[in-house]
Amino acid sequence: MLRLYNDPDSGNSYKVNLLLTQLGIDFERIDVDLLGGETRTERFRARNPLGQVPFIEMEDGRVLAESNAILWFLAQDSTFLPQDRWTRAQVLQWMNFEQYRIEPNIGSLRFWITMLGIGDQRATEIERRREAGNLALTILDRHLARRSFAAGEFYTIADIALYGYSHLAEEAGYRLDQYSAVTAWFDRIRAQPRHVPITAEVGRVIPWPESRAS
Repeated sequence: MLRLYNDPDSGNSYKVNLLLTQLGIDFERIDVDLLGGETRTERFRARNPLGQVPFIEMEDGRVLAESNAILWFLAQDSTFLPQDRWTRAQVLQWMNFEQYRIEPNIGSLRFWITMLGIGDQRATEIERRREAGNLALTILDRHLARRSFAAGEFYTIADIALYGYSHLAEEAGYRLDQYSAVTAWFDRIRAQPRHVPITAEVGRVIPWPESRAS
């Protein structure tokens, strides 16, 4: 059975939890103590040299990190990743946009403010990043005003990637009421079959397992 190494508070981990649930894939979930430094331990680095969550472990012991790479891998041969070349390129474009424009300017701020409690110490950097984040949300809002989903009229992993942190933007100090197309898109995503919120308990939780690598 596939295993997901997961941080329950992470938007990046949530993306993978959401897609696995919507695909109907049974999986084991190992929750990692990120704030407690578990990703810096020898046993963690031995399994995932990138030293981060989320990552998945296959039954043969292979591991794959980076949330959007995991989404791309899992979505193969499903409606979440269309076969049309142009649409696939659009999916990849918006997944890259998420990693360069959404995650650093929303996800990082949320981490500093709500998880580490160091918002006051990084006020100048937060102000700079929030300006960049508002620009990213403006771009996304204008894009979604003309279509139902990021890559066109169908829900794909591009939407999952973008949704992961953008729907948590208020926790990073953003005002989402000025982005009407984005918030309407949130509603369309929540209406998708098997949608679960970030707080949902999905997968079968297990303790840290022994390696399956031969």
